[in-house]
Amino acid sequence: MTFILQIGKKTITQEELPGQLARYRLLPQLAREIIVDQAIAEIDCTPEEIQQIKQRLFQRERIQSEEQYQRWCEKQGMTPQQIENFILRDLKVEKYKQNTWNSKLEAYFLENKRQLDKVVYSLIRTKDAGVAQELYFRIEEGEETFSEVATKYSQGTEAKTGGLVGPVELNVPHPKIAQMLMSSQPKQLLPPTSVGEWWVLLRLEQYQSAQLDEPTKRRLLGDLFQKWLVEEMASVKYGALSTENLALGMEPDS
Repeated sequence: MTFILQIGKKTITQEELPGQLARYRLLPQLAREIIVDQAIAEIDCTPEEIQQIKQRLFQRERIQSEEQYQRWCEKQGMTPQQIENFILRDLKVEKYKQNTWNSKLEAYFLENKRQLDKVVYSLIRTKDAGVAQELYFRIEEGEETFSEVATKYSQGTEAKTGGLVGPVELNVPHPKIAQMLMSSQPKQLLPPTSVGEWWVLLRLEQYQSAQLDEPTKRRLLGDLFQKWLVEEMASVKYGALSTENLALGMEPDS
C-alpha cells in the first residue's frame, strides 16, 4: 500500500485513488488533461521563453534564490522539473493552437464573421401592442426621444440605460432582433415587432464590423482548440478502474 496524499485525517493510498477520482467525477478532467499533454508533447520552448516564464514565477511568488525555489517546489509536492513543465504548459498549448490552426484562421474568421460583428442599439420592450404603437409614434413625431421613452416605459433592464444596449456581438440578442439589426440602417427607427412575449421598438445606433486582429485571432484559435478537444473527449473509452490500469471512466464495469 503506497501513501499518496494526506488531507486532514484522511489518507489516500495508491489503491484508493482510482475510486476517489471516479467518486468526485474527476476522471473526465483527467482525460482532458492527458489528451492535451499528448498533443503538446513534441512542442519545444526556447531557453529564452523558459527563462522569462520562470522569472515571472519568481516575481509572482517572491522567490529570491534557487535555494528558496527548491523549498517552494517541495511545498508544492513537485520537483523543479515538474514545476517547469507545469508553468510552460500554457505556452506550449498556445504554440500547438498556432501550429495546428493558424493556416485555417482566415477562412474560419470569414465563415463566422457575421456572428463576431458587434452592434450598439436602442431597445424598448413592452407586452402591450397598443402601448408599443403609441410609443413608436411619440418617437417618430419627435415628441420624446428614444432615451426618454425607454427610461419611462421599457419593461426590461435596458430602461436603466435609456434603452441603450451594447456593444454586443450579433449572437447575443434574440435571433429575430439580430436579423432586424443586420437589415436596418443606423438611426432607423423600426416599427413595433413581436418577439416572443414582447413587443419591441428597435433602432440601430452603430454597426462594428469585426476585424481579424490579435485578440480575435486568440479567441478563434481558442474556439478551434475547444472544438477539437470536445471531439477527442468523445472518443475516450470508459472501462474498469484498477491500480494497474487507470482506465478513463466514470464507473467500474458492472
